[in-house]
Amino acid sequence: MNLCRNPLRALGASLIIGLGFFSGALAQSGNPIRIGMSLALTGAGASPSKVINTALDIWRDDINAKGGLLGRPVELMIYDDQSAPANVPNIYTKLITVDKVDLLLGPYGTNFVAPAMPTIIENNKLTISFTAIGINDKYHYPKYFSMVSAGPEGVDSFSIGFFDMAAVQQPRPQTVAILAADAEFAQSASAGARNQIKKHGFKLLYDQSYPPSTTDFGPVVRAVRATNPDIVYIGAYPPDNVGIIRAANEIGLAPKMMGGAMIGMLVTPIKVQLGSIADGLITAENFAAAMAKQIADATDFLTRYRERAVAARIDPFGFAWGPFAYSAGQVLTQAVTETKSLDHDKLAEYMHKASFKTVSGDFSFGKDGEWSKSRMFWTQIQNAQPNNLDQFRDGTAQPIVWPPEARTGTLIYPYEKARQK
Repeated sequence: MNLCRNPLRALGASLIIGLGFFSGALAQSGNPIRIGMSLALTGAGASPSKVINTALDIWRDDINAKGGLLGRPVELMIYDDQSAPANVPNIYTKLITVDKVDLLLGPYGTNFVAPAMPTIIENNKLTISFTAIGINDKYHYPKYFSMVSAGPEGVDSFSIGFFDMAAVQQPRPQTVAILAADAEFAQSASAGARNQIKKHGFKLLYDQSYPPSTTDFGPVVRAVRATNPDIVYIGAYPPDNVGIIRAANEIGLAPKMMGGAMIGMLVTPIKVQLGSIADGLITAENFAAAMAKQIADATDFLTRYRERAVAARIDPFGFAWGPFAYSAGQVLTQAVTETKSLDHDKLAEYMHKASFKTVSGDFSFGKDGEWSKSRMFWTQIQNAQPNNLDQFRDGTAQPIVWPPEARTGTLIYPYEKARQK
């Protein structure tokens, strides 16, 4: 797989990643249906984006093995935005005006979808984004859809369960510190956290952001510790997670609860790397390992994903992104098949009315293209062993602790107790 490493070169050349392999026995005819997108295949967003890429490759191969869409083979056209949001608008402009793709997906993540939206709206195109929240709150664009289960709770979904749990603990925590990256997703999650802090009557002692380029987290973690908060809520990306958790461990930050929208804690290799120093962290998840067996076809997809992931040396489980990426393909399959069309207006109209059964669960789209019903899980790292991959395979070391009806383990409170061996 060749990646566009230079964004200018990427926009000047037609790079196609993951072309489908077509069986002559399927009698597919006509030009391929080309589906274009931007993914952060290098840089800070590479870990989740490579999971998404692999899951979409599986979907493409599956659909082509069944004869394609509308009797035509499917191709994926993916450009690497290098984890730089500024590269995204030009990529989507090229996909639409130069490559003239039939359909769009992506991008990955709030930080990348936000700058893509004006281009998508200006060209009146449909897209299904990956793991972005709150994007359509200001646009209300009818052809935008989100493949993340935040639902109508929007940005608050990444803090509701966390603070609901905090509010019923004994002794009840009283004070909160927020530490978040100065970037779209982390700031959106923090805005939701502030709503929940106000709702439950907690006192906000510390509310600071750090530049995305930060590598030394010692000073910011010391600043948090100086306020002595009962709760620490974090909005962070994969590289940041490692820095914050290691600094907290070295400095001795010990609130009663710690966690939040920590994307790095969804990346299996990072959890394996951190091991026991991640014990006690509480993380928001859309697809927890412990729930996989409850969803039809999810186990089959995840088994096939792992085979490719191991060969590609990427996240071997991919729970947080793989099912949703494959499900985006399933949504397109159903919409195109039922409407017998590639017309973006017809597809959007259908998608707003239909229900979908996918490997990430059953759902429908509601207002502004979000899921009509929220589905968020909160997990806690418990008794993690160093360099142990299998403990994260079925949620043994990361049980679901909220909501109560989905719970597979009991919250260890306070945080310091979870860290005692």
